[in-house]
Amino acid sequence: MTPDDAAQVFTAHRPRLFGLAYRMLGSAAEADDVLQEAHLRWQAAEHEAIAAPAAWLSTVVTRLCLDQLKSARVRREEYVGPWLPEPVATDHAGDPLDLESISLAFLVVLETLSPLERAAFVLREVFDYSFAEIAEVLGRDEAACRQLAHRAKEHLKARRPRFARSREQHERLLGAFLGAVAQGDLDGLQRLLSSDVVAWSDGGGRAKAARNLVYGPDRVARLFVGIARKGGNDGEAAFETLNGWPGVVLRRGGVAVAAMTIETDGEAIFALHVITNPDKLARV
Repeated sequence: MTPDDAAQVFTAHRPRLFGLAYRMLGSAAEADDVLQEAHLRWQAAEHEAIAAPAAWLSTVVTRLCLDQLKSARVRREEYVGPWLPEPVATDHAGDPLDLESISLAFLVVLETLSPLERAAFVLREVFDYSFAEIAEVLGRDEAACRQLAHRAKEHLKARRPRFARSREQHERLLGAFLGAVAQGDLDGLQRLLSSDVVAWSDGGGRAKAARNLVYGPDRVARLFVGIARKGGNDGEAAFETLNGWPGVVLRRGGVAVAAMTIETDGEAIFALHVITNPDKLARV
């Protein structure tokens, strides 16, 4: 295989590898770093000895992600305020998206798994790997991989986010929420929120954001109306597709300063995710 051939093979697999790394890490920037390292290893590999390049590359990327998660957990424990995944702008061009597994709400839930559980779950449930393939990737026997995937599914069962039946339902709830915030309509806002709604704000110490999660329809409604009254919504807000679902990006002078997504079943809003950390807004 010539260097040009090797480069073409990696390029062909790159979208799938990025999807794997992003779901493993919750960070597009970290996923890019992993792919850069995987590319270097692929370039240096004995290509003629690799019977299945896709499997080889997936194994390398997964193991690099596991190494990255070990240090990421330490950094996230020291993070200022709640940590949220990095949002990415998506559209319906190219490979079809798994709208549930790419959603910000689902990536938040994946953060509750151990690195090995996350790897086993993502490979099995998102990328449809067999347990034999997962065992090869993780360097463990099939029984252990089955147990990892089972524990992950049990752990996520009560935490899995809810999804609207259509993008239109999702966008309708999001638009109604923004309209009520703009009007300062506390009662209207509370009617849109579930009784156990939670608001996440990720500023990472780099931008204004609530330092703790905010629970309940009354407190969440007052939080967003208060932000709007203090000029927190000044700028140009636009509906954009973030992580496969309608979201909102606020820009000032053409620069993204905030992104927001919601978790909804189309009838009520269960969670709001607001990212103001500038380090996480490059992809929107």
